[in-house]
Amino acid sequence: MTIHIGANPGDIAQTVLMPGDPYRAKWAALNFLNDATLVNEVRGMLGYTGTWNGNRVTIQGSGMGMPSLSIYANELITQYNAQTLIRIGSCGGMQPQVGIRDIIIAMTASTITSPSSGILREINFAPTADWSLLRAAVTAAEAKGSTTHIGGIYSSDVFYSERPDLDEQLTRHGILGVEMEAAELYTLAARHKRRALAILTVSDHLQTGEALPAEDRERSFGDMVEIALQAAFPQS
Repeated sequence: MTIHIGANPGDIAQTVLMPGDPYRAKWAALNFLNDATLVNEVRGMLGYTGTWNGNRVTIQGSGMGMPSLSIYANELITQYNAQTLIRIGSCGGMQPQVGIRDIIIAMTASTITSPSSGILREINFAPTADWSLLRAAVTAAEAKGSTTHIGGIYSSDVFYSERPDLDEQLTRHGILGVEMEAAELYTLAARHKRRALAILTVSDHLQTGEALPAEDRERSFGDMVEIALQAAFPQS
């Protein structure tokens, strides 16, 4: 057990899906995994381990924002030997061609600052996805017929931003969407030589003001879970 994860040695699979919301972790585990077992509930941050097509998978909530994700990803990697970590979550669209319910597969994740900034100091590190995971996720999304966009996203350290000038420049530079976790996940994966990817559903749009109705969110989240599982185990 660790400070924030109450799982015993061997309870955590080497492949971990990481939604921000712990109740989404529960929903995904109960709907997509066989024999899903609760392995963590410390501080209400739920984690489940089961199997998908015979492959062991853990679905562990990460909380909201890079500091929270950094805690769970660090413990999963250093204490439980997680090798593949895939963020599955929602994001805000930033480009006109990006629609509500579309899938964004993040090739890169820009940020102003993250928990790793204190280590990297003056380096403007460029966090990137694992290529094998990205390629497999794109293949899986195309096979499902999902409207998919591949490119850069922005990981914000604030939810209620008051920087319209920054949004304008990010959009100008082709950023597809904004969320709050992926840049730190990619940086940790690079540091520890692990595989990481962020697969995101567009739930709202910064330019148009559109938002995904609450009753539609589960369906869109389900598509994302399937793509993530197929990316992690492309031969299954």
